[in-house]
Amino acid sequence: MYQVTEWCRHFMELQVRPGDICIDATMGNGYDTEFLCTLAGEEGRVLAFDIQKAAVEHTRKRLQEADVPDNYRLILDSHSHMDQYADTDSVSCIVFNFGYLPGGDHALATKPSTSITAVEQGLALLKKGGLISLCIYSGGDSGFEERDALLSYLKKLDSGKYLVILSAYYNRPNHPPIPALIRKLL
Repeated sequence: MYQVTEWCRHFMELQVRPGDICIDATMGNGYDTEFLCTLAGEEGRVLAFDIQKAAVEHTRKRLQEADVPDNYRLILDSHSHMDQYADTDSVSCIVFNFGYLPGGDHALATKPSTSITAVEQGLALLKKGGLISLCIYSGGDSGFEERDALLSYLKKLDSGKYLVILSAYYNRPNHPPIPALIRKLL
């Protein structure tokens, strides 16, 4: 089955160039971190965030086994603090997967307040033409509060500064994830 992350990766691949600075705001098991490290190359830099030590350990192991460039920093901290690790207008691509760590504790899921703060910070960190990819999971353990808060926030972004594209898995049941893209225009 075609996954939402594959859809979003298509746009990341079009966006990221060797030497770019990228952020994996929710590293989880490190799949997007690995992908960004490869795209950014030896001269690039990837910052990856998670609040769970297990996520950092899984990602470190994945990156070592994948033999990606040593261009990453794995950060045990909330994505709502990413502005402490990168400069304004410097980042090419930021990736979010909202919800919980697959295979991890479902009680430790992203929350609306910190997620919206992180997206706000991400918008400031993006350079002109930069891209934010969001995979918004809901239903089951994740509930709908975060989905609804994020969608409401995205709808209110200034259309003169940001292009927001929202997609849907129209023929999938049971609250499929929602992919969204934000392009910084100015």
